[in-house]
Amino acid sequence: MRHPHGTTSRTTKALRTSAVGAVSATLVAGTALGLAPAAQAASTSPPTTRFVDIRGDGGIVLKANVVAPADTSRAYPLVVLPTSWGLPQIEYLAQARQLADAGYVVVSYNVRGFWESGGFIEVAGPPDIADASKVIDWALANTPADAGHVGMAGLSYGAGISLLTAAHDRRVKAVAALSGWADLIESIYSGRTQHVQAAGLLDGAGRITGRQGPEVQQIFKDFYASNLAKEGDMLAWGKKRSPVTYVDRLNTNGTAVMLANAWGDSIFPPNQYADFYEKLTGPKRLELRPGDHATTELTGLLGLPNDVWTDTRRWLDHHLKGTANGIDREQPVQLKSRTGGAYEGYPDWKSVAATRKKIALTSGTTIRANVDSGANGGVVFLSSILDQLAQLPPVASIPLLPRRWAAVWQSEKYPSTQAVRGTANLHTTVTATKESGTLVAYLYDVGPLGLGKLVSNAPYTFHGKTPGTPFGVDLELSSTAYDVPAGHRLALVVDTVDPLYIEHNPSGAQLTFSSPPNDPSYVSIPLREQ
Repeated sequence: MRHPHGTTSRTTKALRTSAVGAVSATLVAGTALGLAPAAQAASTSPPTTRFVDIRGDGGIVLKANVVAPADTSRAYPLVVLPTSWGLPQIEYLAQARQLADAGYVVVSYNVRGFWESGGFIEVAGPPDIADASKVIDWALANTPADAGHVGMAGLSYGAGISLLTAAHDRRVKAVAALSGWADLIESIYSGRTQHVQAAGLLDGAGRITGRQGPEVQQIFKDFYASNLAKEGDMLAWGKKRSPVTYVDRLNTNGTAVMLANAWGDSIFPPNQYADFYEKLTGPKRLELRPGDHATTELTGLLGLPNDVWTDTRRWLDHHLKGTANGIDREQPVQLKSRTGGAYEGYPDWKSVAATRKKIALTSGTTIRANVDSGANGGVVFLSSILDQLAQLPPVASIPLLPRRWAAVWQSEKYPSTQAVRGTANLHTTVTATKESGTLVAYLYDVGPLGLGKLVSNAPYTFHGKTPGTPFGVDLELSSTAYDVPAGHRLALVVDTVDPLYIEHNPSGAQLTFSSPPNDPSYVSIPLREQ
């Protein structure tokens, strides 16, 4: 596929080819939804299903389906489900049937710019928010929906649109945002580094299943090109599309917000959801599990039992129907470790890491840039799915990592299991030989034979530094829950190249890590009390 603004690089072509495969597989699963049987509770008549056209903002047509109880003699709570990025309107059909059978009117619609809905892809811009309100208007006028009991839920793109709509439309009383984002910039541009595989997947899927408008095309072009002159425009564009920008409105509205995500989400990492959760003051719940983007919800889309969708239903039942199902009495933060075990409950995100241990980073380590040392974050989707299904995260032989291109620091062997919970933080001092550069930090669980399993990682890019002048770096690694076995140690590895990210290292660049006596370098490990 030819890039609309010029010749596409080999890297971008490869990313889009990968995106085609990933989206095709997802669409096969999505198509199967029409055949998946919805779990039916005892009822006299099954829910009705009809496909409709709804006029969105500016008069465009949104393709939608309505699943509702057969008995129209009374009003029911309304649940609106915007579709995920690139998926058709039948995406939620299995869940919609179950919700309707439980006494909800459910309207699912294809968001603008995708499939047969009109308009251009806006990436959850103001027209998308206005569309969602139009869908609510239509449902209240054309179905037995109760205007006083309106909720929204969605997966990925639908999650972000649901949160944004709830901030702008006070009619929305409850939201379940699954595998979504709160901060778009921190999702694909954290550490001022482009998450190129994640962006390439979104871009490719959008081109295959929808229509990008000129603004979105330009944003992707500037993103790939590392156009620093347009960075301010990109940040403003992302801020407008980030629910965290409107958190005060959600709090004023008193919206009940449930957030669910996966530890290994390749597109919307868990840190930005956890930070957003802490800013919410109304009824709230945060659930984090092993997996990658939208993988923890997939079986529920097929109509099979699924923890995320079960809790979504419980959340909506309590906040839209007033059902006393106990979800409001549970610990609001629910986590499941990547290494197994039951769900763990916490009163808030800050309580997840009860204590911290620091690993001191010795001074005077120098690495050369431009070469992948062998330490990397894996492949978008594939690596975290393997971790979810088989507890097989990306691995590296720590003793064999070339110290020319990788800095390595290790803890002592731990005499007991270390329950890593939350966000590890790197603090160090860097001296670069060039004014710009990228480093990537990795935290590994290292076994007796030196094989390291990836616990967490994060990139960091700098620009405009004076060569030879030290500067401080503070970097949050991706939040996680991982149990390091007794007899193992933790290792921090830093190199400069990772296929997940666009790197900004000039040829011949070197980075030196120091630990001044008045500002020692360390990595802080968040631990749960045993």
